[in-house]
Amino acid sequence: MTQHSRCLLLCPRVWTSLENGRVAVKPPGPPVEGTVLHYSCHAGFILEGRNISHCTKLGKWDSPKPTCLWNRTPRSGKKKLYIGALFPMSGGWPGGQACLPSAQMALDLVNNRSDILPDYELELIHYDSMCDPGEATKLLYDLLYTEPIKIVLMPGCSGVSTLVAEAARMWNLIVLSYGSSSPALSNRQRFPTFFRTHPSATLHNPTRVQLFQKWKWTRIATIQQTTEVFTSTLDDLEQRVKEAGIEISVRQSFLTDPAVAVKNLKRQDARIIVGLFYETEARKVFCEVFKEKLYGKKYVWFLIGWYADNWFKIKDPAINCTVENMTEAVEGHVTTEIVMLNPETVRGASNLTSQEFLAALMSRLGGMNPEETGGFQEAPLAYDAVWALALALNKTVAPLKAKGRRLEDFNYNNHDITSEIYRALNTSSFEGVSGHVVFDAQGSRMAMTLIEQLQGGSYKKIGYYDSSQKNLSWFGNDVWIGAGPPADRTVVIEEFRFLSQKLFAAVSVFAGLGILLGIVCLTFNIYNSNVRYIQNSQPYLNNMTAVGCMMALAAVFPLGIDGHHVHRSQFPVVCQFRLWLLGLGFSLAYGSMFTKIWWVHTLFTKKDEKKEKKKHLEPWKLYATVGVLLAIDFLSLMIWQIVDPLHITVEKFTKEAPKGDLDVLIQPLLEHCSSEKMNTWLGVVYGYKGLLLLLGIFLAYETKSVSTEKINDHRAVGMAIYNVAVLCMITAPVTMILSSQQDASFAFASLAIVFSAYITLVVLFVPKMRRLITRGEWQSEQQDTLKTGSSTNNNDEEKSRQLERENRELQKIIQEKEERVSALRNQLAERQALRNRRRPSAGQNQNHNAPPPSSQPDPKSLLPPPGYPNPTTDNHSLPPSFSNSSNLYQADSKMSRNHCHNSQIPLLYK
Repeated sequence: MTQHSRCLLLCPRVWTSLENGRVAVKPPGPPVEGTVLHYSCHAGFILEGRNISHCTKLGKWDSPKPTCLWNRTPRSGKKKLYIGALFPMSGGWPGGQACLPSAQMALDLVNNRSDILPDYELELIHYDSMCDPGEATKLLYDLLYTEPIKIVLMPGCSGVSTLVAEAARMWNLIVLSYGSSSPALSNRQRFPTFFRTHPSATLHNPTRVQLFQKWKWTRIATIQQTTEVFTSTLDDLEQRVKEAGIEISVRQSFLTDPAVAVKNLKRQDARIIVGLFYETEARKVFCEVFKEKLYGKKYVWFLIGWYADNWFKIKDPAINCTVENMTEAVEGHVTTEIVMLNPETVRGASNLTSQEFLAALMSRLGGMNPEETGGFQEAPLAYDAVWALALALNKTVAPLKAKGRRLEDFNYNNHDITSEIYRALNTSSFEGVSGHVVFDAQGSRMAMTLIEQLQGGSYKKIGYYDSSQKNLSWFGNDVWIGAGPPADRTVVIEEFRFLSQKLFAAVSVFAGLGILLGIVCLTFNIYNSNVRYIQNSQPYLNNMTAVGCMMALAAVFPLGIDGHHVHRSQFPVVCQFRLWLLGLGFSLAYGSMFTKIWWVHTLFTKKDEKKEKKKHLEPWKLYATVGVLLAIDFLSLMIWQIVDPLHITVEKFTKEAPKGDLDVLIQPLLEHCSSEKMNTWLGVVYGYKGLLLLLGIFLAYETKSVSTEKINDHRAVGMAIYNVAVLCMITAPVTMILSSQQDASFAFASLAIVFSAYITLVVLFVPKMRRLITRGEWQSEQQDTLKTGSSTNNNDEEKSRQLERENRELQKIIQEKEERVSALRNQLAERQALRNRRRPSAGQNQNHNAPPPSSQPDPKSLLPPPGYPNPTTDNHSLPPSFSNSSNLYQADSKMSRNHCHNSQIPLLYK
């Protein structure tokens, strides 16, 4: 805190840049006191001035700014042709570390050849692009806007090459790349002057497809790093496998973290996996592969072959897997690698074999470790790129001379010279240290592909593939963890679920016994149809009920028939039998019972004043009602089958793994009868039937207290309706829920049918059998008439009962009127007595000689004898005293109004 700070003066920034040269600032940062600048010029330029300058404390440089001047006089007297090159010495792919020495080695050999460009000398002007398109943009500007004129550009990385190739067309420049593999660069319309000695990344794809076909794989998966080069490669692979009839089932991508993508591969059962990513990302991927156990005898990984041989053993702080984990996870994977070094011992255009080239390159690198030198594998491509350019330029000399042109006349506006160079490169064909050099129509290098497999921690060559000749050279030394190449997917064995035969047999026995019971009941009802008790139960409707129950029970058999019994093509017929037997059986059985209960409610639950008109029941109305219900069901089923017929559908369940280490899964399947709009049809049928069931329950409840001889078993019918309705309303939704469980669904539906039929038959017919057996009522109607002496008319008994009821009502009316007559007689007697008391006093006052009144009979004598009715209507039938007393009522009107209202008289004589 006691040290005083001071301000440092800045030296002029103009000194920090040099045209046609480079300036190294040490230390990096603003030019202040202590900053040192080191100057150097590009190839073909001479530095004029000091190559170093210091910034003083006064804020000035200690020497003038130097300049770079073009050296117009070649050392050899040859005309110079300049190549502008971008070599990435650092960055994502430091390929320039080996490619630049390789290119310089080729230039030295070319310039020393007297048969190649004898009048010219090639010189390389190069910069470090750091494999960064942004940095490359600035360097490209320097190359194009500073002398000398460059006749060709040579970029490295795919991203940098894309930038350079797209801009070069504006300057009529040919671009020849040594280290670009992006498939996007094969677009001739976008990059019309682009060539490359590095094959396109898509050259791996024909080899991969060939291997897929060799090992009989038709299903693969992919995982890629999200970059342009890998996306383009994968798009090309997708197109090629589609043409080969191979499916890409899973396509995953990631930016930096592959964990989720690897988990998705595992979840979707990926087996044959193509991985497209850089080496650093490959370590992340296979660390996750180890964690997810996505390796071993069931899996095969296809990777890019240009990784370092020990890429999986390099310690990477970005992953948390050990070297042992990584070694275990990568074992057995297959790589495809472009052949960048000629495997044959041949001398090409440079008069060097591939092995002699490697020895010379190692000497130029000064003993550097090839595994630690960036671009060592691509070095032969850079070497052959220089030779391809030199041979192409050499081929243009004569055609240009014929046109009066020279290579040194090239400028950025000269299209003719560019066209000649393009034509020469496009027809190039020579043997290089990387193999045979030839370009396709898109300017990409055609080359062979090397196939390797990691065996025991080291890569082994297992074959070559020449995509131009479609020739696979196979060594036959591939090794697999299992017995051979794994399957491309889990083998899925389809297994149909069939109904338990024991359950089907048991229910069938019950259904068969129910049908026998129905036959017995039907026979009984027909045989005893002349018995009055049976006739009063509407036997024809009971016959329909029995037939309907037997049809419903017969539906149990097709309900249990599945693929175990019939062929799949015959299954729709079984579906039809199920539907029609059950539908029509329900309509007959329940419809006949519903008809009975409906007419009982209609006729016998009305008010008394309307009852007399509606008590007469005609049988044809009953049959018509059943016919209407049956016709509705028939028409609805017919429309269903015409519009949307039933067919077989197969339900798939979750795959199941069998016991053991078998690489198979069981796919359970279940056959169903269905149609396109099954839910709609079931909704209509269930809605209609449900309303009938609810209405049946209501009618049965309303008529539970009704007693009638016309339908004497309606209470039993009501009980049967209760049971059928409850079972149906429970069974319908439950069977829909249990449709995926064939045993439970069949058991529930079939037992509901059996119980409904049994209950209906027992409730309707067993009481009749019991009555006829216990009471001996087996005689016909004629025999019963002789025995009892009753009328032969079936309605006599009902008429007799009706007369008895009317008689009782008349007796009640008579009783009420007798009581009223008795009350009136009592009133008359009381008045007669009162009159008698008044008469003597009047006689004494008026005339004492008047004769005495005639004697009147005792009022009690007017009552009829016990057991005889009182007179009601005729006056002459009354006693004289009653008729004589009418004058008294007229005289004493007050008493008449108080004690005998004249409105009650008509009631008495009604």
